[in-house]
Amino acid sequence: MRLKKGIVKVVPENLDDLWHLYNIIYKNDDVYAQTTREVKVEEEYARPKKGKRVSVFMGIRVENVTWDKSLNRLRVHGVVFDVPEDVSSRGSYHTINVMVNKPLTIVKSKWQKHQIDRLERAKKVETTPLIILSIDDEGYCIGMFRQYGIDVKVEEKVSLPGKLEAEKREQAKHEFFKNASNTLRNIWTTTHNPIVIVGVGFVKNDFVKYLQRNAEAIAQAVIDVKSVNNTGMAGITEVLRSGVLAKALQHVRIVEETRVVEEVLERLGKSRRDVTYGFDEVQKASSFGAVETLALADTTLREASDENRITLEKLMTEVETKDGKIIVISTEHEAGAKLLSLGGIAALLRFPID
Repeated sequence: MRLKKGIVKVVPENLDDLWHLYNIIYKNDDVYAQTTREVKVEEEYARPKKGKRVSVFMGIRVENVTWDKSLNRLRVHGVVFDVPEDVSSRGSYHTINVMVNKPLTIVKSKWQKHQIDRLERAKKVETTPLIILSIDDEGYCIGMFRQYGIDVKVEEKVSLPGKLEAEKREQAKHEFFKNASNTLRNIWTTTHNPIVIVGVGFVKNDFVKYLQRNAEAIAQAVIDVKSVNNTGMAGITEVLRSGVLAKALQHVRIVEETRVVEEVLERLGKSRRDVTYGFDEVQKASSFGAVETLALADTTLREASDENRITLEKLMTEVETKDGKIIVISTEHEAGAKLLSLGGIAALLRFPID
């Protein structure tokens, strides 16, 4: 990343980087990139030939940005304002597909501190996403922790025979472990990311022993085994919320976001006065210099009208000038959904206010 006179040049290196750009590129920003454009070839005294696609470096003024997590695609749509003279596209609409390892230039009239901080934070993240397997005698769920949320890869349900049918249960459990390990191997082989295994009861420990006997390379990638009270995806969410993975996930944004939102909810649940939510109340607290941490849902900021975004950014600037911290919460995971239920904005306060 390079920043000079309102111009930032970036090269996204992974899917998390695309997610960061999705939360940084706003309407009316100028974005430049190498892209392809269909150009119609016209010849004298002849009808125009069928258009052909050419590679061109183009600048567009952004109108909207869309993120398709299932396709791992970021699309920036807007009006062309800067293009070579031999490509007659100025004033028309164009969509730039932002891809990994493809350079991109972003120009803003003013860069907010939280935007620069986000880019700097993304630049420092060097660890690969963490794979987590939640397993018990009801099934298993495999997810990957990314900075924008939990990417669920697979979730399978099973029904093992009861403990009174010991022989049948052992046979069924062996087949269950075989299927789970094969699925885990397919995911792990493409990334070789560290693995954490969680679950209810002793099934998780039995599965680790199975891996040690039958899939040594995968077993060596397991960095932690934890007990939880819930099965499947709920178990993954539980271990995330509890913070027991904080050390393993120290570079993953989602842990910090979850911690802040859980702290907001805990203080509210105890009717403490050093927490508040809703724009008017947070703005009031900021005017007193009371905001220690401002939590803002990404959709609240990204989908705001121009007028509301200016108001929000004024509030964010005020918080920062009074030594407050700003954290934009992804709505791709549970913490973001909880913050949206509070109006998309909340604050932890340095001191109570009425």
